[in-house]
Amino acid sequence: MYHAVATDPNEATRALSVTPEAFAEQMAVLAELGLNPVTTARLAACWRSGRPLPVRPVLITFDDGYEGVHRHALPALAKHGFPATLFVSTGWIQGPYDTGGGLDTMLDWDQVRELAAAGVEIGGHSHSHPQLDQVCDATLRFELIHCKEILADQLGAVPASFAYPYGYSSRRVRSAVREAGYAQALAVGNGLARRAQGPYALRRVTVRRGTDIAEFERVVQGRAIARTFAVDRVLTKGYALVRRTRQARRLVHRSGT
Repeated sequence: MYHAVATDPNEATRALSVTPEAFAEQMAVLAELGLNPVTTARLAACWRSGRPLPVRPVLITFDDGYEGVHRHALPALAKHGFPATLFVSTGWIQGPYDTGGGLDTMLDWDQVRELAAAGVEIGGHSHSHPQLDQVCDATLRFELIHCKEILADQLGAVPASFAYPYGYSSRRVRSAVREAGYAQALAVGNGLARRAQGPYALRRVTVRRGTDIAEFERVVQGRAIARTFAVDRVLTKGYALVRRTRQARRLVHRSGT
């Protein structure tokens, strides 16, 4: 899971960004290791149907829609013939639906279309990038459906895949994503994706600015993942409890008003 690919990101995106040079080196490692990138849609379709995946499959995904995905990541992907999946928050893309919420320089719709034409699957990532497990049912439906409708309008194809903003979901959110017509969805979890996770809770591992090439190589080979992301997992579990408590309080407040 990538976010921004940038030489000089702002402070809001720096920690979850990678330099163009690091990204190019990481793609070269995937090629050297004989890993075979697939799109999210292809992975899920193969797991549903029982069709075989290529040997040593891997997902390359980008969240949010930063401009560097087009400027820097696309040439590196094209060099190796790698497909990828980009999950866009439609309200962050420069153009007619822009809410001004993008954290750094974002893609515009022409660039999104060029990425799609180059073999990058474009998936949904909500409209305004909220914590979906903290919003009401009406807002949740709007975020999912408005994102889907805008992508279909701009790209001429209905998105099949979704990624939860911040990686946060719940049973209610996952059900809403399915009901909105998305066929599969990705979380974070900082673990390898497994078929047993089901199509709406597939895990990913985070690649960030502090990920050196040795760590990247270990992670993509499935080695030392628990140790590498031990702190992340503790924080995730703790914050999950906080979010559930907040949501329960909101429900109690609504029922009493």
